[in-house]
Amino acid sequence: MDELKQLPDLLLPWFAAHRRALPWRADRAPYHVWLSEIMLQQTRVEAVRGYYARFLATLPDVPALAAADPGLLRKLWEGLGYYSRVRNLQVAARQLVAQYGGEFPREYAAVRALPGIGDYTAGAICSICFELPTPAVDGNVLRVWSRLRADPRHVGEALRRDVRAALAEIYPPGRCGDFTQALMELGATVCLPNGTPRCADCPLSAKCRSRENDGWRQYPVRMEKKPRRVELLTVFALRCGGALAVEQRPAKGLLAELWQLPNVPGHLDVQAALTQAEAWGAKPRGPERVLTRTHLFTHVEWRMRCYYLDCAAQPERFIWADEAALAQQIALPTAFRMFLDAAEAR
Repeated sequence: MDELKQLPDLLLPWFAAHRRALPWRADRAPYHVWLSEIMLQQTRVEAVRGYYARFLATLPDVPALAAADPGLLRKLWEGLGYYSRVRNLQVAARQLVAQYGGEFPREYAAVRALPGIGDYTAGAICSICFELPTPAVDGNVLRVWSRLRADPRHVGEALRRDVRAALAEIYPPGRCGDFTQALMELGATVCLPNGTPRCADCPLSAKCRSRENDGWRQYPVRMEKKPRRVELLTVFALRCGGALAVEQRPAKGLLAELWQLPNVPGHLDVQAALTQAEAWGAKPRGPERVLTRTHLFTHVEWRMRCYYLDCAAQPERFIWADEAALAQQIALPTAFRMFLDAAEAR
């Protein structure tokens, strides 16, 4: 523990000199920190910048988020993925309005109890916004810890719990937020997840037990992932009179409540695809184009074959969206949006 106690003195000056200028670091408003941390889950910083700015411009505070139309939320989140995040954001915002007048509570347990907020996000909010000694242990911090300590344990909840407890003991009073962000920054920019870490630039290199002889390659130790389940889909890009057929997905399950292009399980050949579109009442003509694409989710891999069909009818089972609706109202996840992007790129 004596060695760990030196970490704040080593990390804080480095962070002050090398911290990135990120829009969510412009202040320490809890709403801004919360939104950024939720957006950054499983998502690259550069991808989040634009989404963060647009979201705040449209919904500048907790009450606005709580009152927003769910369709607007899905459109603001379109393409960012993991859509349960934005649903939980609104549920939590409504709870904040109902219980706390739209403000964040200043106790870790109360923040942790909000929907969609786990140990990591609660730790980030409470340390960055309220200067509480509550570590935010994400993949970056676990990687730094595992290499620094040459920790042989598998990355998992037990390790996260132990790392949180150990770091909480060394949090510097009055600098908790900076220390949380310094740990994150080190993992994101120096102790890299992909490629060789920049050990020569690391303020902790003299303390790192895995630096010699490329020992860092062994850490963090991860459990072997189960292979993704593969699902085959036939997707239909049905156009009629300048409008595209879309439909809303069920309220529960993968991509819940988002819009999609019509689709059926399996890979249909051309004749079977035309027969299916005819059965829907779309009166299709021969396919203009056929594309295959793969889309990866955490546990599922979709292998999709898309038929582009010009149609003579607009069956009522679908919503027929024009270009304005697709741009402003209809939130198509990337799994389906990519077929429209591919068509526009022709």
